[in-house]
Amino acid sequence: MKYMIKQKIFSLRTGFNIKNEFEEDIYSVKGEVFSLGKKLRLYDIEGKELVYIEQELFNFLPVYKIYIDGKIIAKIKKKFTLFRTELSIESNGKEYTLEGDFLAHEYRILSQDRVIANISKEWFSFGDTYGVEISDAESHPFILALVIVLDQACHEGR
Repeated sequence: MKYMIKQKIFSLRTGFNIKNEFEEDIYSVKGEVFSLGKKLRLYDIEGKELVYIEQELFNFLPVYKIYIDGKIIAKIKKKFTLFRTELSIESNGKEYTLEGDFLAHEYRILSQDRVIANISKEWFSFGDTYGVEISDAESHPFILALVIVLDQACHEGR
């Protein structure tokens, strides 16, 4: 399935919607304005919280935790690399890698050397816009949460 995540750069609110390939709103993301570390929540279209994302404080490189139903299900760490983006993801004993190209616009998420999602960041847009294609066998809210962490850890403030 394909999704589009578009964050507005000049927005007074701290949220945005995630659309499907037919440009229908499928999910919404809301962030906490006044908090230590970044905290975001992913909701379905009916307003049910699906995923909670929280940044760990006091780390040299960004570290995030993902929660579902109040339980931590993943820890994401940005790796130190010179010429490309790489995040390591540990989730319930399973390891994932999110890796990007030199120009930080094309990414893929791998599990056991198998591509489970492709991510493309638009070049010229006001705000960050990502096209995301996810394998049907994967948890789409979880993978979309990883893309949100990618944006927060690697593109926030650029």
